Formats: sequence, structure tokens, C-alpha cells
Amino acid sequence: MNEKSDLQSLPLPPGDFALPFIGETLNFLFDRNFYQKKIAKYGNIFKINIFGNPTVTMIGGEANEFLFRHENQYVVSTWPKTTKVLLGKTSLSVKNGDFHTSRRKILAQAFQPRVLATYLPTIETITQNYLKKWATLGEFTWYPELRNYTFDIATKLFVGVDNCSQTRLCHLFEEWCEGLFSIPVDLPWTKFGKALKCREEMLQEIEMIVKQRQKEGNVKSDALSLLLTAEDENGDRLTLEELKDQVLLLLFAGHETLTSAIASFCLLTAQHPEVLAKIRQEQKTLNYQPPFSLEQLKEMTYLEQVLKEVLRLIPPVGGGFRQAIQDFSYQGYHIPKGWTVQYQIAQTHQDKTLYHHKDKFDPDRFSPENSVEKQKKFGFVPFGGGLRECIGKEFARLEMRVFASLLTQNYQWELSPNQDLTMQLIPTPHPKDGLKVKLTMN
Repeated sequence: MNEKSDLQSLPLPPGDFALPFIGETLNFLFDRNFYQKKIAKYGNIFKINIFGNPTVTMIGGEANEFLFRHENQYVVSTWPKTTKVLLGKTSLSVKNGDFHTSRRKILAQAFQPRVLATYLPTIETITQNYLKKWATLGEFTWYPELRNYTFDIATKLFVGVDNCSQTRLCHLFEEWCEGLFSIPVDLPWTKFGKALKCREEMLQEIEMIVKQRQKEGNVKSDALSLLLTAEDENGDRLTLEELKDQVLLLLFAGHETLTSAIASFCLLTAQHPEVLAKIRQEQKTLNYQPPFSLEQLKEMTYLEQVLKEVLRLIPPVGGGFRQAIQDFSYQGYHIPKGWTVQYQIAQTHQDKTLYHHKDKFDPDRFSPENSVEKQKKFGFVPFGGGLRECIGKEFARLEMRVFASLLTQNYQWELSPNQDLTMQLIPTPHPKDGLKVKLTMN
């Protein structure tokens, strides 16, 4: 018997495909307990039909490690159709193989430690300005404000535009994000249809920024200036189409998921005053004030534990998608070529064997003596892993640290009563009522 017929003699993972085409897409998008129900019924590997594709969900550190290690051998990265189309044909996120590797090297230049250090003063200034503004507002809804805050930082650092949250680009961006994980029906009133229109208009705005920069002679020091001059190993530069797609990806990566993570930090620390007190004590002991250095931020070790626990409990990205490029087997099941394979971040972070009292917010589980195992076993993967690990990971961690340090040193905040703090999960987790708070200066 050859290997292929060996594989085909294995059973498919358990599960069912529900309705034709649409399958369980609506449950996947709108049922908060979708995965808990599946796991209770089938265990950590099962098949479903979402976004029109037969999909195998594989959960846990071992599954993550298997998929990350076999990238480009058994699987390649993929996304639901709406996400792929809205990110763009040349976007790093939808490319695979050598093209992905060469473009990733170019984009990675914007996130080198020496470049991150140059971003610090801008992040500090914008953070301080927003914190002062919020203190004057007193009572307000924090999540939309946080979206403006991270968008202003991303657009300033990546394309050199000030106060972009107050421009049309921001409004377009918000509507575009709404369509990223939606039903792929392109009609003027659907989320996908509206997002497609926004994408076209955003690309026009980005093209104007790029052309203006080229005309001025590219004198600014931001990610766009790096991208304009960067060359791949053949000496080729990014085309205008590519530049636009990569800038859009940078804005998405530096804004959407980061807003979710920062909002979760604000929520969880408000709910756990004992954790907040320990953060404040560490800040007081270190007594570092802006301008921060990368080294000073790294010394905030308890704050780092808290941020890790935030990313464990409410990861901004719930999972990732791969496509099987050949038949393979995992845990005695046959995964057919062409099927989608999904790894689960949110459910891996609920693994009882790695995380005792998994529903508890407990930053001490990431103290140096407790943390090693989780990293080793791919049991903590808020930024994904392997060849496709989030390219902006260090940027995100930097901005979170600066924000958390300045907030906890100088401000008090409490949650307003009578609001719905349930998490809405699409496109990224955020409290349903937008996180209403009262914020005051110390």
C-alpha cells in the first residue's frame, strides 16, 4: 500500500458540516460558546464548515507546534475569502513561499530594535496627550477613544500623518475593519460590500500620501520611508500596488488588535485592584519617567507578566487559518489536501494542563519560574508562531508597556455601573458597551 492510500484509510476528524455552503459560519461569527460546545462534543480536533470550506480545527500546544513546524510542507497560510480580498492580492499576509519570505524581510526593517527606539518619543507624546484629554472628559466610553489613540500612533509612525483619527481615512478604516470577517456577499448594503468600497477609497488616500512623499524626496523617518527605499535580494523595490497593500496591513496590525489588547488591560486591571496595586508599586520603585529607553521598559517585569496574562485571557486574535497543500495525518485522522486547517489561540490559552484555574486573571502564572513551560510547548501564542509569527509583535508590546506605565503612574479609573462588559468577538474582542469609565488624574 502506498502512503496516500494509507492516509485515506484513516478516518476524517469527527464533526458535521451542517448546511451547504454557509455551513456553521453564522454560529462561528456570532455564538460566543461555539468552540466550547464543539470541544465538549468532539474533543480537541474536529471538522466544521465555515466560510464555504471544510475546515479542521486543531486545538492545543501540540497542534500549534505541528502546524508551525510543517509550514510550506503540509500547510500554507490562508484566510477566509473576505479577509483575503480586503487585505489585497499583494499583502504580505496572503502571500506564501519565497515571495512571503522576501517581503517579510523588507517589512521587518520597520520593527528592528533600533527603529523601535526611534518610535518611543512619538508613542510617549501621543499617549500623554490622550491621557490628559481623557482626564478632562472625566466620564466617557473608552474603547472608541482607544481606537483613535492607536490609529493616531500607527498613522504617525507608519505614514507620517498627524491626528489621522480626525480624518476621513479613519472613518473608512473603521468600516473596512467591520467587513474583514463577514459573509462574502458583495452587495452595497452588506458589510463586505461596504468594506470593499472603503478599501478602494483608502487606497486612493494612501496613494496620495505615497506620491506626495516621493515628490518631497522621502525625508521623513517612518515605516513608509523605509518601505520606499527597501530592496529585496534581487534589488527590486516595492511597486505602488504593493506599497499600498503593505501600508494597509501595517495600519491594521498596528491598530485593530492592539486596541483590543489595551482595552482588555484597562478592563481587567479595573476589575482586579490587587493586580493594579502591584503594578503601581513596581512603577513607583523603578520611578522611570519619559523619555523611556527600551531597557527601562524591559525592567518592568511585573507589568510584563500582567500584559501576558491579558493576552492569554483575552487574546486579540482567536486563531489562524492554514490550507492543506497535501494529504497528511494528525493524531490518527486524515486531513485531506485542499481543506482549511484552523489553529486556535483562544482555546489553547484555556488548556487546563498548562493553566490551572484557567478562568482566573492571575499574572503570577507568568512569573519567571512559571513561564518557561508555556512558551516551550506553544501553549502561549498570542502572536501566532513559526514563520508567520506576527511581524509587529515587539511594536505591540512596546506600545502596550508605554501606555500601561503612563496610565498606572498618573491616573485612576473605575468602570461605570450598569454597562454590558460581555466581549463582542468580531473583528477583535471588545466590551459590548464600549467600556464606559470615569478617569481622573492622580
